[in-house]
Amino acid sequence: MSNQLTITLLQMDIKIGEPEINYTTLANLLEEAVSVPIKPDVIVIPEMWNTGYALDRVHILADSNGERTKSLLSTFARDHQVHIIGGSVADKRGQDVYNTIYVFDREGQLTADYSKIHLFRLMDEHEYLVAGEEVGSFEIEGVPAGMMICYDIRFPELSRKLALNGAKILFVPAQWPHPRLHHWRTLLMARAIENQMYVVSCNRVGTSGSTDFFGHSMIIDPWGEVLAEGGEEPALIQAQIDLDLVEQVRSKIPVFGDRKPHLYQD
Repeated sequence: MSNQLTITLLQMDIKIGEPEINYTTLANLLEEAVSVPIKPDVIVIPEMWNTGYALDRVHILADSNGERTKSLLSTFARDHQVHIIGGSVADKRGQDVYNTIYVFDREGQLTADYSKIHLFRLMDEHEYLVAGEEVGSFEIEGVPAGMMICYDIRFPELSRKLALNGAKILFVPAQWPHPRLHHWRTLLMARAIENQMYVVSCNRVGTSGSTDFFGHSMIIDPWGEVLAEGGEEPALIQAQIDLDLVEQVRSKIPVFGDRKPHLYQD
């Protein structure tokens, strides 16, 4: 197992309520991502990239059982021998729609999925979507990792649980808008520092209705240092992470060994 991974974030514009356009945009960006001089080991996509927040039509537009998404991402992952953290998509199961990440390994196998636990009331997610009930723990090339989606990062209990489960990398697809750029950057860096793990966040750009999305996708190391950060335009953002650094940081400042969980209970 290599201790280094090259990660590419697909910071893309998403057309609200236009899955055909979004699938085409993503397919083109995926091809671009593997055509650069340093081919990524892992590709990460933003939240709800298939439909955007067309919540009033999401039951019509959502991907039934994620089948179209799975087909596209599985085939690409296998053909190009790359891991894909498949952003999240509007995923219809029966009569319910979830906000779901699908994860694929280099062989194109679906290795994990996660449905957003904390639905964002300011965007009425709770009126149209069903919340997930399981945390997003998985492994990537034998490395424990975790997944959260957008609003989830405001709940430090969840990232701490993932860290206690062994996660060394936290992947965060998002649609995080203006004017809360300061919150976005601060919360992500805090999650990295307090849990002494890499945080890999992929946000969208562009405008949806009256809402502007600022990008600023980031790859943050366990010290909270930003290794790469996007601007406010569509872009491919890349950095290499060294997983040995996680254990170095955790041994230098032994946060987990100094916890007092018996005092934290409600």
